[in-house]
Amino acid sequence: MIESKYKFSFQTSNNGVLDINLTEGNALFVLGANGVGKSTLMHNLFTQNQNHAKRILAHRQTWFTDNAMNITASQKKENDSNIKYWDSLIDSRWKDNSSSMRASLSIFDLINSENIRARKIANEVDQDNIDLAKELSNKQAPIQGINELLALSNIPIVISLEKDEQLFASKNGSELYSIAELSDGERNALLICSDILTTEPNQLIILDEPERHLHRSIISPLLTSLFNKRKDCVFVISTHDIFLPIDHNESSVLLIRDCTWNNKNIKDWEADLITETDEIPNEIKQSILGAKRKILFVEGESTSLDKQIYQLIFPELSVIPKGSCKDVERAVEGVRGTDKLHWISVFGLIDADDRTAEQLQTLIDKGVVALESYSVESLYYRTEIIEKIAERFADISGKSKDELYTNSTSKIIENITLHKDRLCSRLCEKKVRNSVMSNLPRHQNILNKEQFVLNMDLNEEFEKEETIFNDLIQSQNINGLISRYPIRETPVINGIVGGLELNTDTYESAVRKLIIDDPNIKSFYRTLLIKLTNLI
Repeated sequence: MIESKYKFSFQTSNNGVLDINLTEGNALFVLGANGVGKSTLMHNLFTQNQNHAKRILAHRQTWFTDNAMNITASQKKENDSNIKYWDSLIDSRWKDNSSSMRASLSIFDLINSENIRARKIANEVDQDNIDLAKELSNKQAPIQGINELLALSNIPIVISLEKDEQLFASKNGSELYSIAELSDGERNALLICSDILTTEPNQLIILDEPERHLHRSIISPLLTSLFNKRKDCVFVISTHDIFLPIDHNESSVLLIRDCTWNNKNIKDWEADLITETDEIPNEIKQSILGAKRKILFVEGESTSLDKQIYQLIFPELSVIPKGSCKDVERAVEGVRGTDKLHWISVFGLIDADDRTAEQLQTLIDKGVVALESYSVESLYYRTEIIEKIAERFADISGKSKDELYTNSTSKIIENITLHKDRLCSRLCEKKVRNSVMSNLPRHQNILNKEQFVLNMDLNEEFEKEETIFNDLIQSQNINGLISRYPIRETPVINGIVGGLELNTDTYESAVRKLIIDDPNIKSFYRTLLIKLTNLI
């Protein structure tokens, strides 16, 4: 008889102990990047509990040679013993010595479970214990349970046990065909269901990467249904899919950050735990699951230039694009306002939008830094960076670094001056929008029936911006112009990359490669972003 309560302890980096208590009906998802010791953790978990644990591997074989029992009971017993031994070996983290056996054992266990149930019912009928026979028959048969699970998981197949104890499938009412002919995903779902439904009660089920071969629209409801059917077991699921834990709010999540090695063995893990009782909004969970302990929210989308360059400048952070500046502010506020996430440090980076000094300080107090430029292009197209790229491509082009640099920068002033009015109006537009949004009345002002009047002299604002523009042109301040105005809306960028005899994608990729290769360039950028650098 095993204990009904499991307790697992993981050593953290600050010499504390992270205790995880799981009872039957609980599920724990384990997330972690490659190389943080997640597989070793799962292996250790199995070896410490192997007398009451079942392990379902990620690198499991999902095909079978036939659809019937192809081993005897004695072979099944021997194979079980061999698998338990091989799974206890450290190399089972990356290879499976028994892959060809597992699928056969799953089929054996499924058919055997059906037969055991049928024999129990028949035995009670033979002894005229009709009431007990009815009670036993009310317990769902394994294959019936699998068909229910498949239906709930949007897999339109029905499994049946036919003559000579062969398993067949039917899809959407089709003729029967061997389960060996199922698709990879269908076979994977069948094997997972079979392994879990035939597990003895009060077991620790270790499920490694269940999402393999299965779309999330299938594996998510499949796991939910399995959890409900096997409330007498504990589930620990290792996964790379951060959405699976989000789909199962009643589960806990263990975020593996790193591990400490002692020779070839891991002696402890650095980990954070989110329990099922922690009331954390799904939007915030999505941001932090799979992220580092320090997160930087930026404007833009996942494919934007912002994410790519900031991730290289600040490799210690997870950079997550959140759309608009308001989305960034809300995301930072949301994470910082959740006490349960005390181990997460979160920051935001947005465009300055010509905010006042007071507004900028208020943002910094909230953990949000306003980039003192119009957009991220100001980081890619600074003259210091153009010069470095010219040096890198000088040999390829057959021209000197100085010649390439001159060709790429000589037309910047001319190209930007041609668009003076539009650029100045765009800056004024940002300033006006920011002023309007920051001065909008709140509900309390409306309740107090106050007057709301916003009066701005747009001509005056435009003239102020013209003065700034003219001063930058007169002083030949190229970096100031590139930083302040939306140069992507002008011929400036094409002029720069054309002068270097490159295209835009090649140039911007070269800038990112420069950050990777040259620590001084990374330091240069961190100095440019000194407010953010100091904040983190």
